[in-house]
Amino acid sequence: MKLAICTDVYGNLSYTEMLDKVKSLGIDAVEMTAGGWAGCPHVKRQELLDSESARIAFMAELESRGMEIAALNCSGNPLSPGEMGERHTASTYDTIRLAGLLGVKKVVMMSGCPAGAPGDQTPNWITSTVSWPDYMAPALAYQWDEVAIPWWKAFVAHCEAHGVTQIAIEEFPCMLVYNPATLLRLREAVGPVVGINLDPSHLIAMGADPIASARALKGAIHHIHGKDARIERGLADINGLLETQPVTAAETRTWNYVAVGCGQDLQWWKEFFSVCRMGGYDGHVSLEMEDLTMSVEAGVLTSVDALKQTISR
Repeated sequence: MKLAICTDVYGNLSYTEMLDKVKSLGIDAVEMTAGGWAGCPHVKRQELLDSESARIAFMAELESRGMEIAALNCSGNPLSPGEMGERHTASTYDTIRLAGLLGVKKVVMMSGCPAGAPGDQTPNWITSTVSWPDYMAPALAYQWDEVAIPWWKAFVAHCEAHGVTQIAIEEFPCMLVYNPATLLRLREAVGPVVGINLDPSHLIAMGADPIASARALKGAIHHIHGKDARIERGLADINGLLETQPVTAAETRTWNYVAVGCGQDLQWWKEFFSVCRMGGYDGHVSLEMEDLTMSVEAGVLTSVDALKQTISR
């Protein structure tokens, strides 16, 4: 495995300044946002789509530093009803076109989450048993059979047409794909171009064991995010893991995203990566730093140190 970093953490830096900063950390690969919700500070998608000379210059900056693109990231909700879904779908399709032009084979995404019925205007994440109330099962069937699977079949064909061989879906709460079972359901329906971006932090926050999840996902892991979460002692015991407070309310939340090693210890991370490697994964691990309990610099350095000690090289 090789260490990479999600570069939005350095969104205040220019493209070349960001590359120099990442290189100074001893990291030679970057995961950069190109669409969806992100601000895309380092990938000027339309400019790069329109200009071959811009693409050549863009890649030359990486090559001159001995660096590579681990993946482009286009995380959004393309299945949302209305304007947001249309906008995210357009940027997602464009990101695939750009990946093809740049020779990037992997794009990180989220599955999207549709409304619960035709005409609804709000995405509906169904997390309760569908046997009762009786409106749950029809809503979930509509989301999967009438929206998600048709959208993803068409999108996979678009990926194949542009030479993108791996779509790594992050198992994110509030999305239709949020755990191994839902990822495998989509993969079974649309094919092996779709796999998981295995982000341990989300599984930890939902009460799952990412090491067990990695075993269940053998052969379906396309990407890994190096990101930790911590269940906060006492608070989770009282209120459980469902958490609606903003991420900025770190002191009172039942769980928080934290720098790598500040939730699970290094022995845990060594086992996690070992199990992923036994399952056939030997690609990039992208550090995603979202710890609001410390400075960005401290969080990045803490996480880089932990990941360098634990990834299976």
